[in-house]
Amino acid sequence: MENRGTRLFLVRHGEVTNHEGEFRYNGHIDVDLSDLGLSQMKAVAGRLATESIKGIYSSDLIRTMRGASAIAEKHGISPVADKRLKEVAAGRWEGLTFNEVHERFPDESHVRFEDLVNYRIKEGGESLRDMAARVIPALNEIIVKHRGESVAMVAHGGVNRVILCHALNLPLENFFRLEQDYGCMNIIDFYESTALVRLVNGIL
Repeated sequence: MENRGTRLFLVRHGEVTNHEGEFRYNGHIDVDLSDLGLSQMKAVAGRLATESIKGIYSSDLIRTMRGASAIAEKHGISPVADKRLKEVAAGRWEGLTFNEVHERFPDESHVRFEDLVNYRIKEGGESLRDMAARVIPALNEIIVKHRGESVAMVAHGGVNRVILCHALNLPLENFFRLEQDYGCMNIIDFYESTALVRLVNGIL
């Protein structure tokens, strides 16, 4: 195995203010972190304080940028926001819960899960394949830029699952077999020809 890889500390943002105990399709909605979410990000920042982090990346949404900023404070570097790292766009489902989607769009609510990889929710939604097509190139740029270094990325549940599928060489159909809790951490070492996943959904 190659000696000089890129270590990625891949974090999901903390709990959001509109969580209220039920999953919600926040997608590209710019929802903030709750008090618990902020505490989760501070815990992650504390865990990473002793790591030699050379780059910190996030999507351009506030829920990930706040987490990236918390980590950055410990390392004296500025986080980089990249819109390609946004959550999958949920179209007209954005902001709704599972139950609300089922009530408002009963003919759509089951179709997406029959073809999770390719189905696009109406009015601007993305498929998982669409999201992967923007996330993986962004990831690869970061890996190449930081060869032999450690970096942190604060992203979203969907983005993290796509990256994990990519690292594990799993088809995207396995997306929901990989849990990503609020504030969790994954550790992946990327080498030139392979990847080694050291931690999945670690909770501090």
